[in-house]
Amino acid sequence: MAVELSPRAEILLKSLVDRYIKDGQPVGSRTLSRQTKLELSAATVRNIMSDLEEMGLIFSPHTSAGRIPTESGYRLFVDSLLTVKPLNQAILDDLEGELSSPGDPKKMLETASDMLSSITHYAGLVMLPRDTQATLKQIEFVPLSGGRILTIMVSSDGQVQNRVMVSARPYNRAELLEAANFFNDVYAGQKLPYVRKKILAELDRDRDEMNRLMRLAISMAGEILTDDESSSEDMVVSGEANLLGVPDLAHLDTLRDLFETFKTKRQLLDLLDNSANSRGIHIFIGEESGCRAFGDCSIVTAGYQVDGYYVGTLGVIGPTRMAYEKVIPMVDVTARLLGAALSQPPRG
Repeated sequence: MAVELSPRAEILLKSLVDRYIKDGQPVGSRTLSRQTKLELSAATVRNIMSDLEEMGLIFSPHTSAGRIPTESGYRLFVDSLLTVKPLNQAILDDLEGELSSPGDPKKMLETASDMLSSITHYAGLVMLPRDTQATLKQIEFVPLSGGRILTIMVSSDGQVQNRVMVSARPYNRAELLEAANFFNDVYAGQKLPYVRKKILAELDRDRDEMNRLMRLAISMAGEILTDDESSSEDMVVSGEANLLGVPDLAHLDTLRDLFETFKTKRQLLDLLDNSANSRGIHIFIGEESGCRAFGDCSIVTAGYQVDGYYVGTLGVIGPTRMAYEKVIPMVDVTARLLGAALSQPPRG
């Protein structure tokens, strides 16, 4: 969003967001006037506040004179006004102590997730490393008795996965071979994260647009690429219970949606996949995540590298009213330390 603010408006917006993050209460003109020390009249501050409200950056949650930031306000604040603080030395020492030495990779991922959660007091998540260079070699569909179909997927790194599904109608061997050939013609040779993303998109589309055998192929491939059991093994999540104590997320429906999303993990994995292969910090505010359950949340993520390749993502989920200047360096440093530790050869 391209918004041009005057220097005074920038100062007032930054001050308002800082104050709201700290106190959680709507911020009034008088408070801003005292806090910013701009020596502006109350009327001038009110006028600037009205301008910021017209731009969609702040709003008044009720009839009081105080305002709070919108998602757009948070976005402008994070992109242009935020001053990120260096990580506290004691926290840095703790992280380095836990993540500086090579060890069991799965244990290190769990440790990273636990550290993100315990230090931020939000939920920490780490996507397990994936071989981002592996491609789909082929998929096969084998008819079994009782209307069941065995799906076998082979990747270029030699890994083989299989699932059995029950079909609504019987298919003969020739039909299944045609469906597999159809799928392989489209996706064979493509990297697995790309195939998974495309399958998720196809599963959400109107399937009437596809012919019958392609619908069958997509559905059966989806059994392997998107099932919840597989997803649960692809990610470590810690500290979900911390969100129960966040006043901003205290609504019953909000918590129900959040914990259902944590349980299935599919949408979380899809979100992390989107930022797994790029540098730097990514911040998803509210509906930017594309997931309704995170409408009142912000997610701060960073990819981590092993031997120079981005292989996974870690991050923190908390309320939009989070201390970004503290969470961002925490996520950044944890990603760097985890990647460095995983890149070291195992001891003896």
